[in-house]
This record gives sequence, C-alpha cells and structure tokens, in this order.
Amino acid sequence: MSAPAFWTALYGAGQDGWELGEPAPPLAAWLAGGGRFVPAAPGGRARVVVPGCGRGHDARLLARAGHAVTGVDFVPAVLAEARALAAGEGLDVAFEERDVFDLAQHHAGGFDGVWEYTCFCAIDPGRRAEYLEVARTVLRPGGLLLACFFPVRDGDGGPPFPVSREEIPRLLAPGFRVRSAGPPARSAKPRQGLEWLVRAERAG
Repeated sequence: MSAPAFWTALYGAGQDGWELGEPAPPLAAWLAGGGRFVPAAPGGRARVVVPGCGRGHDARLLARAGHAVTGVDFVPAVLAEARALAAGEGLDVAFEERDVFDLAQHHAGGFDGVWEYTCFCAIDPGRRAEYLEVARTVLRPGGLLLACFFPVRDGDGGPPFPVSREEIPRLLAPGFRVRSAGPPARSAKPRQGLEWLVRAERAG
C-alpha cells in the first residue's frame, strides 16, 4: 500500500470503494458554512494542498471556492482523470505526481492550508506521525490543517485503517494547536458517525 502499484491495481479493477464521485460532504459543508483557508498576504489566494487527491473532486471544489489548489497523488492514471475533469470545468488546479511523504522536500512552508481526507487512513498506521509532520512542514506558520479523520472506530486491518479519537490529539500535539474538533456538519450516508473533523493551526 506504500507503492503506486497497489493503488493502481485497485483503481484498475474498479475496487475504489472510497470514491464518492463528488466532493467530500464534510468539506462542502465547511465551505458552505463560511469556512475558508486564509492567505498569508491580504488580498491573495490561499494556497491549499490536497494529499492523496485521487480524481480531484475536493481539489476542484476548493478551486471553485477561490483557492489556489495543488492536488497530489502517485497513481498516474487517476491523475490523468483528475486533470481532465478540472480542464472540463475550466478550473486551474495543479496536479502533481508525487508520493505524499516527499511533499516536504518540494513545498516546505509553501501552503496556507492542507485538506486531509482518506489519506491518513490509507497509509501504514506506523507512519501517521510522519505524515502529520509532512503536513506541518508544508504549511506556513499559522497555516491551517483541516482534517476529516475516517473511519473513527475500533478494530484493525485496512486500508482504510481505523482511527481512534484518542490518538488524533496525541499525534497532532507536537506540531499543531487544535482549534476545533467534532463531527462534521455532513457526511456521506455510509460514513455517518464515523468521521471527526479537526481544524488545527501549525504551531511555530
């Protein structure tokens, strides 16, 4: 699961059950409620990165909301679909073929916001702290991590690998200040009661 071939095979076999075919309801509800990523310079566009962007539904939604968006994935075929969908809507979204763990090498301090959804639960659970450190590093000081953690339940096995509510603040504590946490205003029907939306600022 740490290699593109694993995910390429799932996409190729149509085993992409995580694909909603639309933007994530928690993100859509947050934006509809007035949520915004704040640019470093007044009057500018907030720069937002979407790790594990897949077909780019969330990236396109963020672009429509006025943000400068970069979607990152390491599956070439799905990135081609993401680019085609964005072009079809006339949206300017940058899509990069890259392992999310390499982001910090290329974008340190380069973003005002990170939108995390279903990437955290797809990686090796032993690398979760490393992943959040990557998210911290690519954010400017004071930048916002908006993360909808899923599936919040007991158990093991995956992906998607279960997330516990207790581990979330523990993993965030070294590099982030949590500003709010709770169930999202909206979830896809099969995910209701299994999601936890956290808004956290980069510390330092």
